[in-house]
Amino acid sequence: MVRRYIEKAISVMQWGKNLLPLSSIRFYPPPIILRNPALEGVAAALQSGHEVAVIVFNIKNSSELDDILGQTLYTQLIKSIKKYFRLSIEKEINSQDVITLHDFYGDGFTIFLKVDFDRDCLSEIDLFMNKITYHVEKKLHMLYPAVELYLETGYMFIDKKHYSIHDSVLKAHMQAVFMAERKAKSGFNEMIMTMNKIISKKDIKLLAQPIIDVATKEIRAWEMLTRGPQGTLLENPMPLFSLARQTGMLYELEMIIIEKVLEQIKTTRCRQDIFVNCTPLTLGNLRFTRDLKNLMLKYKSISPKQITIEVTESDSIEGLKNFIYNIKVLRLMGFRIAVDDTGAGYSSLNTISEIMPDIIKIDRSVIQNIHLNSLKESMLKGLLLVAREAGSLVVAEGIESEEEASVLTRNKVDLAQGNFYAPPAAFVNGLAT
Repeated sequence: MVRRYIEKAISVMQWGKNLLPLSSIRFYPPPIILRNPALEGVAAALQSGHEVAVIVFNIKNSSELDDILGQTLYTQLIKSIKKYFRLSIEKEINSQDVITLHDFYGDGFTIFLKVDFDRDCLSEIDLFMNKITYHVEKKLHMLYPAVELYLETGYMFIDKKHYSIHDSVLKAHMQAVFMAERKAKSGFNEMIMTMNKIISKKDIKLLAQPIIDVATKEIRAWEMLTRGPQGTLLENPMPLFSLARQTGMLYELEMIIIEKVLEQIKTTRCRQDIFVNCTPLTLGNLRFTRDLKNLMLKYKSISPKQITIEVTESDSIEGLKNFIYNIKVLRLMGFRIAVDDTGAGYSSLNTISEIMPDIIKIDRSVIQNIHLNSLKESMLKGLLLVAREAGSLVVAEGIESEEEASVLTRNKVDLAQGNFYAPPAAFVNGLAT
């Protein structure tokens, strides 16, 4: 079985058909492939500082469909699938983010997607995969009512630190296939073992980035940021949290992070406020408040009032029945609540009205080049009005230049964070070094 996946992965790089970027999506037969757009595109994306996600859509029941339809009808079906894949991708994703798209002779499709860590989030990849799957399966069912198409999906990030881009692409593709086809127990189990090892050894590192008072330029708080095992692909938080999600260990990982934060506060004797991120999936877990109370008992010297829990708006809170209840319990315990990434992803005024956060963090997408865009400044002013109505402080994230910072000053934004003030660094004795 594993050999089949390896052969499939190699075929993607060497013999599989190429779909060029969206501006000119066409299926080219192998004989006229003169270069490898996937490798060139991946290399360019990595060199420009982006991550690259390899997203696999496998036709789970391809053999069954071939038997039922016969060769002629099955070939027509595959052509229809290709067509609706193109249309769905054009509808759901920015063409500039698609590096290339491969098919491998009816077994499935692979998208190489450029990901901006500052702008994108993991749940957007999940949402994208779900939407593509839904659109394609729905269209095919309308064309072929008697046919049931089943697509499996998986994704993995390319290791930019690997000495060979070619080998790194192959490895990421195989891992994405393992995620999509969990029949490949050896590969999937290896990933589970990797996450188990990280969690059991608590093999993560925390960096701290200061949150600055815009008016006085003093440090008011620190946001703790997570890094995985040093020198590995998982050192980057996006692949780390991706693997945790897909192996069902996100909750365990985030609880380890909270424990590490508390440990760091105790060790450094930090007295300033600390921000720590938490996904809605974890905050909505039935066990969360109980487990957090137990952690706080272990670190009795730390007051919950010192800690602000950032609700990362990478997931919708809809359907998380324990989420609002847990937020209320956290407030009773003394924790402050912040809504992260406001202005991007799932963040909405409805979420703010549901949570009534103590702090609203405005996403980098609103702040970037705000000094050149009057509409963005108007958006900032609107969010400031919302925050004041809700009684919330405002933190502007991702400040990269003096010009962006000056816009915050003239609009009397409360707090700011970004590399313009200080990049994330190790936290020692209450200072980032």
